Amino acid sequence: MFLIRVAFLAVLWIFVLSAISVIRSDMFGARVPETLREGAVPSGRKRSKPTKARRGSPTHLIVTGGENSGARAELADAPLLIGRGSDAAIKLDDDYVSTRHARVASSGDEWFVEDLGSTNGTYVGAARITQPTTVGLGVQIRVGKTILELRK
Repeated sequence: MFLIRVAFLAVLWIFVLSAISVIRSDMFGARVPETLREGAVPSGRKRSKPTKARRGSPTHLIVTGGENSGARAELADAPLLIGRGSDAAIKLDDDYVSTRHARVASSGDEWFVEDLGSTNGTYVGAARITQPTTVGLGVQIRVGKTILELRK
């Protein structure tokens, strides 16, 4: 009987600690490795100069659906952080969005969206993404209940 009590107490503490961990990561965001932080340049690579936008390429990211409809950020300020945190370029008031949910960045003439380890995921079209994914003009990016698009 004593062993059952000790095992129950251990399982109870594991549950409490995991609940605290989830609450902490939701409030303060997941820890981002140094190599993935904004502005970090991998060793051996030079920081590229911002390129002029080509004609027909997107110029801003806009919220098209959700509570923050109409909010926008200029792509010239890329990489753009999307989330509930105060450091986000597009700050969303959505309960299903993490503090640091996703990032939009460019590589040459292409734009990518990357999920930053969010709880509810990031979707491009109808597909949940697990790695940086190319997005184009008018492609819907869903973050929580909010929909964003690249536009001219």
